[in-house]
Amino acid sequence: MTPTALKTYLQNLVTHNLPISTMIWGAPGIGKSSIVAQVARENQLEFIDLRLSQLAPTDLRGLPVAIAESDNSPQGLSTWYPPEFLPREGKGILFLDELNMAPPAMQGVAQQLILDRQVGAYRVPEGWFIWAAGNRKEDRASVFAMPSPLANRFLHLNVEVDFESFKSYALLNSFHEQIIAFLSYRTNLLHYLDPQNPAWPSPRSWEMASSLYQVNLDITSAVGEAATAEFNAFVSLYDNLPNLREILTGNGENITFSSEPSVRYATTIGLTVRAENINEAYNGFRWLTDKATAEWVQLYATDLIGQMRAKKQLGKLAQLIQKDPKFKEFFQDYKELIGVS
Repeated sequence: MTPTALKTYLQNLVTHNLPISTMIWGAPGIGKSSIVAQVARENQLEFIDLRLSQLAPTDLRGLPVAIAESDNSPQGLSTWYPPEFLPREGKGILFLDELNMAPPAMQGVAQQLILDRQVGAYRVPEGWFIWAAGNRKEDRASVFAMPSPLANRFLHLNVEVDFESFKSYALLNSFHEQIIAFLSYRTNLLHYLDPQNPAWPSPRSWEMASSLYQVNLDITSAVGEAATAEFNAFVSLYDNLPNLREILTGNGENITFSSEPSVRYATTIGLTVRAENINEAYNGFRWLTDKATAEWVQLYATDLIGQMRAKKQLGKLAQLIQKDPKFKEFFQDYKELIGVS
């Protein structure tokens, strides 16, 4: 499933209060942990992220503590004091990240926590979901085989890299325009595992690259030399972009749409990112419908809906659609998303 579909699935588990232990599988760097954290945040749930590969069995089970002798127990007893990082009240998500990087002994202790919702003297409170994530062997991650009894305790969700999910996230989180435009043009570089180099492209590393690029720092340390070289070559074409400000203010009649695909991607994404209000977004749409083919208008419209929803301007967009027959005809495929009848 895509990252967007994964988020929807997890959201439904929370909405319907289904505390079924769930294992999320996927390549490193595609956003598994981030999606779980988003679901917790959006549902006002506490979020505890445990890296079992960094723990020993006693760290999870707790430490044995002697109980003084008594008349009922002349030989004395011991009990287990659970660790302070495990939840004791409230509602939340207990997330066991990198589960299959933990050695078999640690996975064995986790098995009791996942199956019985308890380990030693500790019991997971009601209202807490137990979810986990891990990488696959084919991702060349240093993982241990998951024992069959443990695997059978989980729902198993496989998530794959998906550019549209990444782009929606990038637009909503104000990634640098040129990062988004470049990856729209070179989608195969969104995730390109290079085992020979420590820095390689992934959704996670492109997010880091965007932060670096925002402050004029080189992005090689995030995505590697090869991806950076292609990105820098792409950025050089920005000198050839049309005047996007003129287009967004409704003065683009005499501006043409480039025939170069890379410039077309940069122009379309640029109009999406730089539109500051519904009127400018509308001007961008009218210009593209006059100057470009349907595929570019569709690309812009898809991103525009996400942007207007984030800015809480979908209602205004719907009003414009109702007034403009050309606009209304094009957006028939999107009417369910924007509430237009």
